Amino acid sequence: MTNTAPTLLVIDDEPSILHAFRRGFQNSTLVVSTASTAAEGLQRIREDRPDAVVVDVHLPDASGLETFHKIRAIDARIPVIIVTGHGTTDLAIEAMKGGAFEYVLKPLDLPQMRELAERACASSRLMHIPAVMAGDDSTGGGRTDMLIGRCPAMQEVYKQIGRVAATNATVLILGESGTGKELIARAIYQHSNRAVEPFLAINCAAIPDTMLESELFGHEKGAFTGAERKRIGKFEQCSGGTLFLDEVGDMASMTQAKILRLLQDQAFERLGGNETVKTDVRLIAATNADLETRVADGSFRKDLFFRLNVFTIRLPALRDRGEDIDLLVDHYLQQFAREFNRPLPTVLPETRAVLRGYPWPGNIRELQSVLKQALLQTPPGTALLPDQFGTLTTDPLTAVAERSTFITQRIEAGTENLYREALEMMERDVIVQVLQHTKGNQVQASRILGITRGSLRTKIKALNISIGKSVWSDDDHDD
Repeated sequence: MTNTAPTLLVIDDEPSILHAFRRGFQNSTLVVSTASTAAEGLQRIREDRPDAVVVDVHLPDASGLETFHKIRAIDARIPVIIVTGHGTTDLAIEAMKGGAFEYVLKPLDLPQMRELAERACASSRLMHIPAVMAGDDSTGGGRTDMLIGRCPAMQEVYKQIGRVAATNATVLILGESGTGKELIARAIYQHSNRAVEPFLAINCAAIPDTMLESELFGHEKGAFTGAERKRIGKFEQCSGGTLFLDEVGDMASMTQAKILRLLQDQAFERLGGNETVKTDVRLIAATNADLETRVADGSFRKDLFFRLNVFTIRLPALRDRGEDIDLLVDHYLQQFAREFNRPLPTVLPETRAVLRGYPWPGNIRELQSVLKQALLQTPPGTALLPDQFGTLTTDPLTAVAERSTFITQRIEAGTENLYREALEMMERDVIVQVLQHTKGNQVQASRILGITRGSLRTKIKALNISIGKSVWSDDDHDD
């Protein structure tokens, strides 16, 4: 995959706005180009296909939503951020209903615009970068995200993608954190009949319960404190396309009820409103939670589980994928070597043995992090040595023995929830080890784990992990 910088096109007839974007994004990872008329901007879009577009609703040669609709006609997958002055919010809301990514009121806040543009480009990447099986030459050498794996479990996953992609069926993707659920969702989307329409991804665990309902369904002005204007939610914004809800098991009961109605009727009400809004969205959901257990304890609706569980794809954990680990190591080392402009290092057989023998509780996400660190710490032109992965080989037999003892003890105690208890034990071990590595720095730890800082704080509290001068699980101090 070639690493080209994402591009942002700004269409505005105010020279001061264009200058502010060029100056304000100088140190950004985005490449900014500008146009001062709708005609010029549309020509740029046809020729260059930017990753995202910022457009003013008032241009000298276009009126209202005309430019936005023409952008959608060129490529409905390009996220469009509407910039509007006072008195034109109705136009912006109509654009949001038609699929605009976001609208922003002038005067513009450049830090906010940088964050918004980066999110829009990330969303664009999910739609435009193909998720392909290794060995697929149909992309012509362009940018791709590879689905790597030859083991029987992954071959079954590929078959399931082929079976369900062209349908409108709801898909539930199950798997531990870091197994690649979003990549599978993108592959389904890109092989579907909706591939030319938008694809939006929402991490339910990363958004507070009080905000998730508004994010998904929108709200009316005055629906709650701080709701100063109407907001269009993702289900309305993404009509005609595909919405991917990650960590769907973490939704609050009220949001679950509205998701259930949407799946039944493709209809909902905005928060604080009475108007029934119709939509046409294909839903792909994913979770690392045991939904059947959550149904049993009452934290997840049984009727929603049945609605989501129409077609289920289960992703194998990395530790269960055998020689796929060698394929993944080679693939990611090549990718990271290009990314960091480093020569590709040799991987010694004994190093491969260490990597294959580690249980990878963080799955592919953890493997990527470990390989990046090893590559950056290896002098150019040398081999990756086993001792560079010392943290992976710390007393593995002891760790296995401890888990085995724990399982035996819980069985003898008569537990009826061993699966959840064992997952919690493993999750606790992973978080403790990462926090120890970062010396308690939760920002760094959340980045390594691939979860938000808020999710990490929630897990730290739920798993009784203490952070002081050292990091430990309170369970370690039980008498």
